[in-house]
Amino acid sequence: MKCPLCENMDDKVIESRQNISGTSIRRRRECASCGYRFTSYEKVEEIPLMVIKKDNTRQPFDVKKMERGIQRAVEKRPVSQMKVDSILHDIEDEANLRGKSSHEIKSIELGEMVMTQLYALDKVAYVRFASVYRHFENVEEFVNIIDTLKNI
Repeated sequence: MKCPLCENMDDKVIESRQNISGTSIRRRRECASCGYRFTSYEKVEEIPLMVIKKDNTRQPFDVKKMERGIQRAVEKRPVSQMKVDSILHDIEDEANLRGKSSHEIKSIELGEMVMTQLYALDKVAYVRFASVYRHFENVEEFVNIIDTLKNI
């Protein structure tokens, strides 16, 4: 590492410490040329998960955006904030697992994950979310999805 005083590239590490949370390592260094001591930090660089939209554009994964959609679906329903938070954590974990290798996930997959979670949680919230997510345009689409819920 380049010495901040003399700009020599030769140094030695005299002490290394990991921080309490284990997210970074602090290294105390000494320049081999001038003896100046300085500190460097090493952290894991995380690549953010990107969402591939239907038009093939990409946006950073935003759990708050998903929370807004779920909150609208469960509005005035007997669903606690703890349950919503639990769903969000489950979906976020699943999305990170699915996008592990490429750091990308399709918005369709995220929508289906939300639908699956809401189906298990509250059928009214499921229908509300489905109507927006699948762009219902008439009453028959509502009737069809409710009929499928009755038959299950």
